[in-house]
Amino acid sequence: MTEETPEQIRERARSRSQASDRPFEGEVTPKEAYHLLQELPNARLVDVRTQAERDFVGYPTVGTHVEWETYPGMTYNPDFPDQLKADMGTDEDQVLIFMCRSGGRSAKAAEAMSQQGYPHCYNLLQGFEGDKDESNHRGTRDGWKAEGLPWEQK
Repeated sequence: MTEETPEQIRERARSRSQASDRPFEGEVTPKEAYHLLQELPNARLVDVRTQAERDFVGYPTVGTHVEWETYPGMTYNPDFPDQLKADMGTDEDQVLIFMCRSGGRSAKAAEAMSQQGYPHCYNLLQGFEGDKDESNHRGTRDGWKAEGLPWEQK
């Protein structure tokens, strides 16, 4: 079996986004995201979860972190676009892959940065912890963590 090219992954991601009527370039699975991060020098993973989430459940060992919402009130971080731009620079041609717990906040972040002029924004489906399993627990069925992609916990 031959490995997919980044363009094949991005095309499938665009199709998913169009099928869901999402206002950003695409939606990728955790394994697809990791492949893009390894193959595209201009790809960045952006973890938009709170620092508390990262402290308690772990975080990817690649990418950057900018909170979409702040803990404990879970209120929108109005400085998100500026903080992200300060962290990654102003290269609007970057491929930005946004990740949260399960894919909700990251979709909002992808939409927001698309509106800021970044055309290559992707939502990470399933997020870091994924959907709940039959025992109502996250992190066991799907998502970055369950896929065995690089992560750590302090």
